[in-house]
Amino acid sequence: MYAALELKSNIRVPPSLFSKDLKKAIKEAIEKEYVGLLTENGVFLALLDIKEIGEGKIIPEDGAVYYETVFTMLMYKPILHEVVDGFVTDITEFGAFIRVGPMDGLVHVSQVMDDYVNYAEPGVLQGKESKRVLKKKDNVRARIIAISLKNIKGAKLGLTMRQPGLGKIEWIEAEKKKEETAAVEEKKKKKK
Repeated sequence: MYAALELKSNIRVPPSLFSKDLKKAIKEAIEKEYVGLLTENGVFLALLDIKEIGEGKIIPEDGAVYYETVFTMLMYKPILHEVVDGFVTDITEFGAFIRVGPMDGLVHVSQVMDDYVNYAEPGVLQGKESKRVLKKKDNVRARIIAISLKNIKGAKLGLTMRQPGLGKIEWIEAEKKKEETAAVEEKKKKKK
């Protein structure tokens, strides 16, 4: 889930930024410190707004100036059981890596579909009975079933695509058409 989060912090503006307009200097300092920062809640993606800049304070033996600043950041926070859209970035023998916002998640082969899944050829997972194929760059819908946010490189999401309404987008659309056709046929039978 994406969220706008309002923060209040003492922002350190180093001497190298003193020649810039104060707001631009603080913007640059915030972006350097926060963008890409992973917390236990999620990852900061972008500075949205600087709402308030307090009076600057100098700390002895530090050439920088600290400004108490109120600002808004865009954050991505994965939520357990959230349904997310993404695309396949890689396929391995043990599953598919899905890009969800700024993070990658893993769909283990046992969670790709309700079918026995084979690593058919490099970069392709295929269902034995259904013959459904999942490959790189496919758009998918999945549910988050596990979250580990230790660090940005080690941030991990566990995903499943085995529930109704989840999977490769083409599979979902085909299932929807099949259900609509069945409903129309049922109505025709009832009219007779």
